[in-house]
Amino acid sequence: MSDEKKTYPDLEATQSRADATVVEDAGGYGVHDEIFGDINEDGPNYRNVGWLGTAALMMKSQVGLGVLSIPSVFNTIGLVPGLICLWTIAAITTWSDYIVGVFKMRHKDVYGIDDCGQKMFGKTGRIVFGGAFVLYWIFVAGSGMLSLSIALNALSVHGTCTAVFVFVAFLAAFLLGSIQTLGRITWLAWLGLFGIMTSIFTLTVSVGVQDRPAAAPQTGSWASDWKVASNPSFPDAISAVSALVFAYAGTPGFFPIVSEMREPKHYTRSLIICQTGVTVIYTVIGIVVYYYCGSYVASPALGSAGHLMKKICYGLALPGLLFTTVFVTHIAAKYIFVHLLRGTKHISKNTKTHWMVWLGSTFCIALVAYIIASAIPVFGGLVSLVGALFGTLMSFQCMGCMWLYDNWGIEKAKRNIKWYLMVAFSTFVVVSGTFLMIAGTYGSVVGIIESNKKNGGTSPWSCADNSNST
Repeated sequence: MSDEKKTYPDLEATQSRADATVVEDAGGYGVHDEIFGDINEDGPNYRNVGWLGTAALMMKSQVGLGVLSIPSVFNTIGLVPGLICLWTIAAITTWSDYIVGVFKMRHKDVYGIDDCGQKMFGKTGRIVFGGAFVLYWIFVAGSGMLSLSIALNALSVHGTCTAVFVFVAFLAAFLLGSIQTLGRITWLAWLGLFGIMTSIFTLTVSVGVQDRPAAAPQTGSWASDWKVASNPSFPDAISAVSALVFAYAGTPGFFPIVSEMREPKHYTRSLIICQTGVTVIYTVIGIVVYYYCGSYVASPALGSAGHLMKKICYGLALPGLLFTTVFVTHIAAKYIFVHLLRGTKHISKNTKTHWMVWLGSTFCIALVAYIIASAIPVFGGLVSLVGALFGTLMSFQCMGCMWLYDNWGIEKAKRNIKWYLMVAFSTFVVVSGTFLMIAGTYGSVVGIIESNKKNGGTSPWSCADNSNST
């Protein structure tokens, strides 16, 4: 047995898991997984992500498009309200992320949020949550393609039609997103995380040392007009809060991530690293960039520091923006792939059917995301819309329901103060998430309409330079 295992070192590590069942078939020795079936040398090893790689995937699913809108959020609602909202959403989503790990360990047959929906609400729950999951990640992929087109425009000084850059982003998402397992793209997560963090910290330093932001009047005296608190309209305020939700809305992607961990018991360790690092980054970036730029902050924020620094920041951020787009394309496609092939031999073996379904899934997801990115070419509005419409549902209501599902039926004798407090908190998460979803969607749609009116309208598949929006 040991000789067989040495031919596949990654599988040997997977076999050491406490929850692994060692199996033997024509392909040699492997393990049986509740989701991916028998994993052996004949196919991809879907259980090969370590806890550090998990932390990187988690952080990169959070730190990406959302952080680029945080200074603009502070400009809309003010610094202090912005920080309060940021930290409140951070606390709620950290709890939601923790519940993902708890639920997965209790129900090992759960792969995605649709499986949770079926357990809680039957077939209807599977359809609703599964559909929302796929649509959410498609919209995020569309946002990623749009951000890539902005970066390419900034680097090339609008070297070609923006629609061409969006198409290039589509090709990259399809090709790299078609890599079969998360374990094989973890290196890209590290590269993307380093790139986006280097970029945003470079931006932070540059706005602190420069005389004034790029969009401010370039002659005469100037001082930042940042505000402790602002007085925005309801649509503007709720749209800004939705953008903060989007910044933390990697939660639904954590199910597929933990499903591909070698040791799921280390999930909480990875989560603590992720959420602590993300919240510190968001706080520092939001405060510093908004303090120095005030109302002249750009959205995405990388355009706030002048022409030269914009090119530098986007150049550094390009790997991070690329990985975000690739990762969310992969996650949505993997959901469809697993849904279609689960329970068959094709899911874990490199058969013709395996590759046809897998490549077909990644292509369709990337194509729909490309259409969305081309049809709604307003970065801030698209981020808010995605956060409101799908981010809250995937990060708030579902996790509140999951806790209630696992704990509501507890014996009355065991219902202590902690149980009643958790029931109240879970209910609050569901109610607040529902409010944010409805009100935020309204505010985001109003914002997109007003942005189009203000800018004279932006046509779908436009060739106009989208790297100079503020």
